[in-house]
Amino acid sequence: MLTGIKMAFIGGDARIIEVVRYVSDLDASTYLFGFDRLSLSFPDMQKVDLHSTSLADFDVIVLPIAGMDDEGRVDAAFSDAPLRLTDEHFASISKNAPIFSGIARPALQAMVRKHGLQLIRLMELDEVAILNSVPTAEGAIAMAMERTEITLHGATCVVMGLGRCGYTLGRMLSGIGANVRVFARKPADLARIAEMGLHPYDHDHLIEAITDADVIFNTIPAPILTADVLTHVPRSCVIVDIASAPGGTDFRFAEKRGINAILAPSLPGIVAPKTAGRIIAQTIVRMIQPPVNTPGGI
Repeated sequence: MLTGIKMAFIGGDARIIEVVRYVSDLDASTYLFGFDRLSLSFPDMQKVDLHSTSLADFDVIVLPIAGMDDEGRVDAAFSDAPLRLTDEHFASISKNAPIFSGIARPALQAMVRKHGLQLIRLMELDEVAILNSVPTAEGAIAMAMERTEITLHGATCVVMGLGRCGYTLGRMLSGIGANVRVFARKPADLARIAEMGLHPYDHDHLIEAITDADVIFNTIPAPILTADVLTHVPRSCVIVDIASAPGGTDFRFAEKRGINAILAPSLPGIVAPKTAGRIIAQTIVRMIQPPVNTPGGI
């Protein structure tokens, strides 16, 4: 249980609402900043305004999955007013209060270092990222299905990268009968691809992998599908780029060539916010839950 724990939620989307629901069921007190348009209500929940010392008395701070941009702005899907964190806000946070964020851009990292605060980047934790790869892969496959005139069963699908999402994508695509090629650089990854029964391609054979591709899924957050590479991609090919913005695809050249290419980051929050929120909530609770028989606090 989270009895006696005060949690501040600063902005966010439908995934954060699921986190609030989850911790409320465990008896946490929740305070929501930037949720003035939220119609839902949970036990011991308050919607509050953000002032310079608003964050002084909390045990836990939860930021959106996208964290904070380099101007201090925080995404707030349930508010019409902009939400911005300043140096004063961070100065008021207790050094014992962990700050949870999906990712952390340079400005957030700098603020945390300056004030000696503890930052936990949820999307860098395997327990979150691996489970999160499931709604990501499902969403990417659904987008590909919507944009093609063929079944993915029997289609030639190329997965760029064998990270957490690439691994899950390759397995799911194989499960529905696609001809799956996976691009990777590390010999160990190439060996794993072969072990999975898929077709491995390294850097020297990238062009060979894509010349007759029906769908390409990119998971690599670096320029990989450049203009030079895209000249070898069929115009009928669909590209679903799920890497962090700006992705790894030259979208300008893809459009010029007539290739249907879409950047689709943060798919879990779009296609399965309840599942994605529950994954995040369970990890936060595991990290903050007091030991058994310890009254209150974390």
